[in-house]
Amino acid sequence: MALPKFPEGFLWGVSSSAYQVEGAADEDGRGPSTWDTFAAGSGKVLGGDTGKTATDHYHRYREDVGLMRELGVDSYRFSVAWPRVLPEGHGEVNKAGLDFYDRLVDELCANGIAPAVTLFHWDTPQRIEDAGGWLERDTAYRFADYAAIVGERLADRVAMWMPLNEPMVVTIFGHAVGVHAPGLELLFEALPVAHHQLLAHGLATTALRAVGASNIGIANHHVPVWPASDKPGDRSAATLYDGLVNELFAAPILAGRYPTGELAAAMPGPVAEDLKIISTPLDWYGVNYYMPSLVAAPSASSAPTMIDRLEMPAGLPFDFPVVEGYPMTDFGWPVVPEGLHEVLRMLVDRYPDMPPIYITEGGCSYDDERHDDRRVEYLDGHLRALHRAVEDDIDVRGYFVWSIVDNFEWAAGYSQRFGLVHVDYDTLDRTPKDSFYWYRDMIRAQR
Repeated sequence: MALPKFPEGFLWGVSSSAYQVEGAADEDGRGPSTWDTFAAGSGKVLGGDTGKTATDHYHRYREDVGLMRELGVDSYRFSVAWPRVLPEGHGEVNKAGLDFYDRLVDELCANGIAPAVTLFHWDTPQRIEDAGGWLERDTAYRFADYAAIVGERLADRVAMWMPLNEPMVVTIFGHAVGVHAPGLELLFEALPVAHHQLLAHGLATTALRAVGASNIGIANHHVPVWPASDKPGDRSAATLYDGLVNELFAAPILAGRYPTGELAAAMPGPVAEDLKIISTPLDWYGVNYYMPSLVAAPSASSAPTMIDRLEMPAGLPFDFPVVEGYPMTDFGWPVVPEGLHEVLRMLVDRYPDMPPIYITEGGCSYDDERHDDRRVEYLDGHLRALHRAVEDDIDVRGYFVWSIVDNFEWAAGYSQRFGLVHVDYDTLDRTPKDSFYWYRDMIRAQR
């Protein structure tokens, strides 16, 4: 059955990020990032995989843009690698690195594909990390300087801007529990990382506008949080988790406040003044949705808490039981299309002045080389749920599939395949999957 029609002008896109696809990690003056360091030395990336080559998008971007043209998407969401533009994180610009993004943007425009640029998708320059990284307030100002440099070069052609992607993941996975770069296990002492990223976002938004950029949003991770039971302990744990993964990163931007006084008190610096910068109005708001989280009070068992098959450190104030009763992706994530509708309803109910929304990521991992019927079913179900949100008068204006090609999936290395296009990691040959053609035909039918 064909999908119902979305509103005229609804934007259809695909996504990627620099460290996951570019490769060329030590070419043309690019400096090292925290993910280069983490992947090479932590022992926490499956199979010892790294992004040194990834899918070689740096050299094959024209081929990949050609695939996007065949797909018929309106927009390509990609990230600029901060250490490729500023190898030291600040100071002298690496002309070759900035030139690459200039060529990529030109190639997209020449093929009728609107560039949508994320400025930070987790690859902090290692030199910035060595100086304290996101635990230091100065990093927010260095990031704003970087945003101005990229904006000045590309603002005349970029259609959408996202200073940050999923600051929640950098805060919690990278600094609280240590399963992502830079691998710190600070637990609640990681909260300054959230504040400094949010401050960086506000500063960068102003810096971008000062050099002529427009249409600025953010790509924030959001989940429906379900208590494991009606027991007070489970409900309390779910409320805490919801505050940390949803409200902590939305309320400062959308409402100019932290969700609780305790969280505000835990933040560094002149918080009230910073919140005025953080809540600089956006033109739109991006939602990355994958699955709901089932949350329980901490378990008394000796079994470790797991997220995304990664073992968490002891001492977390919640546990994550398996969400049962739904199909699972090959990553072990439950497939819950109605969760997308639930997340959107949650956001517009909490933030009545919500700007227009784009789904900046949505996708699934299946290890199917060509015939990926499960991915087709996943996308079909989620787009139907999204259409129900549109029918409920939620102002959603676009959907970006994660991802255009299979790629380096962070701590899971190359074990998980999210792409509409299969990549042979030995030859780097690209082969469109059945989902690629389904998405192409769906887009055509929508127009």
